[in-house]
Amino acid sequence: MVDITRRSLTIGAMAAPFVITSASRAQSLRQVTFTLPWLAEGSNAYTFVAKANGYWSKRGLDVQISRGFGSNASAQAVGAGRFQFGLAAGPSIVQAAAKGLPLVTLACAGYDATMGVCVLKDSPIKSPKDLEGRKMASTVSSGDYPFLGVFAKRAGFDISKVNRLQTDPNVRQRLLVSKEVDAISGFASTFAPIFAAEKVEVRNMLYSDVGLTLYNNSLITQQATLEKEPQLCADITDGLLEALKFSLLSPEESVQLFLKQVPETALSATGPQSTRIGVNLANLSMLRKQAKDNYLGYMAPDDFATMTDLVMEHIAEPGDKRPDQKTLFTNSLLGKTKVTAAEWDGALKGAEEYRKYIS
Repeated sequence: MVDITRRSLTIGAMAAPFVITSASRAQSLRQVTFTLPWLAEGSNAYTFVAKANGYWSKRGLDVQISRGFGSNASAQAVGAGRFQFGLAAGPSIVQAAAKGLPLVTLACAGYDATMGVCVLKDSPIKSPKDLEGRKMASTVSSGDYPFLGVFAKRAGFDISKVNRLQTDPNVRQRLLVSKEVDAISGFASTFAPIFAAEKVEVRNMLYSDVGLTLYNNSLITQQATLEKEPQLCADITDGLLEALKFSLLSPEESVQLFLKQVPETALSATGPQSTRIGVNLANLSMLRKQAKDNYLGYMAPDDFATMTDLVMEHIAEPGDKRPDQKTLFTNSLLGKTKVTAAEWDGALKGAEEYRKYIS
């Protein structure tokens, strides 16, 4: 883990707050670029909560949020310097780092990526083995794609016997509903809310069901940014974690804040309900032992070691190098955002009814 002390992060934090007009404040804010791993949706609504509730602006930042094109693409974009910060699934971060991109992970925003294979509820596919001889649609740039082979080995089926179709993510769900394919792979937290809002019943076979430890969206930047601007990294991290806590404790308010900032979703007939389900599934992914026993955003060293093992054993290409765990992630900026035991229990109780959407 990167060893950055908080002493260097307190500069400016002691300054007294002051009030300025919205116009002059907008001019004084520092613009920061930020990429999502995918489209704006419930699974990443907390980034819009951070913006709406002023968790970044009160720290002097105007964060420009851009849509993503898959976790692999997001990790590559941040690693190449096209964005200062971003979100990507844990394995995609490891994979990009193995290829030499200088990434560092600042916080985990979910402990189960919900990667998996989805089928219609009435499908004859009852187990992963039943995928053999069937047609499955996948998106190559999605973070789940490199692990399909690993999932197949763990789940006991021959991936070469699956008729695999590479498709644009925008049509993936439609192909399943129209039964042009028998299954799709991806992130259940992304497509399950869409199916549920459209009243399409599905079943999911998750990678985590066969013991694959794969983190969900995590906050990333370049190592040089952390080294040169630790205060900026701390501000982005703290703002995001404040938003995550707000989403855990006030999911419905988070939904409404998101819909105000993404009006096209609010105008969609299924958008509000899809967002609601996505927010609560993201909460379930966050309400795990790692955070409960430590603090929001905490990254367990053993988990990162496991993800690195999986990447290097099953995905790495010739020339890839195992990332140094000391620079791959850091918990040094975490620990300020607290969740009490009562708050934790309340958040878990509120989100529990949504677990059915990823089972």
